[in-house]
Amino acid sequence: MQQKISNTHRLVIMALLIAISIILSRFLSIAAWNLKIGFAFVPVALAGILFGPVPAAIVAAVADFLGALLFPLGQFFPGFTLTALLNGLLYGFFLYKKADMKNIIMVALITQIVGSLLMNTLWISMLYGTPFWALLPTRIMQVSLMSVVEIIVIRILVGYAPQIYKFQKV
Repeated sequence: MQQKISNTHRLVIMALLIAISIILSRFLSIAAWNLKIGFAFVPVALAGILFGPVPAAIVAAVADFLGALLFPLGQFFPGFTLTALLNGLLYGFFLYKKADMKNIIMVALITQIVGSLLMNTLWISMLYGTPFWALLPTRIMQVSLMSVVEIIVIRILVGYAPQIYKFQKV
């Protein structure tokens, strides 16, 4: 019986993180056609810190899919969902039970360089027919800014992790 309560508790928290991610992504971020600056990574990183790679990937992918379905900002493209899923896996892999500063910096740089700069730029290029190399200068500026923001915010989140763990056990 205790295991079912634990799974239910985990599902509820994951659902809340999905809802928060959708709100942060769709309503509280600054977006242009090829740039997006926001904090939608926070609930996914928190899922990675609390639950590990697979739950964080689920939170990221479901939030991206539901956000695109319920509040479309353009046409749905599964490549962005793939990027979100991979980013969730990375947050969980680097931050679950080992969120030191080295791992925080590594996950921020990998998710930003591989996910945002390379993968998402490729998806934007494919969607809009804009040459990949033409998109890179503005995307590099975004990635530079968001890497620093991610490192700072995730470091703050990790600082609160012991309190969050205590809250989960109540």
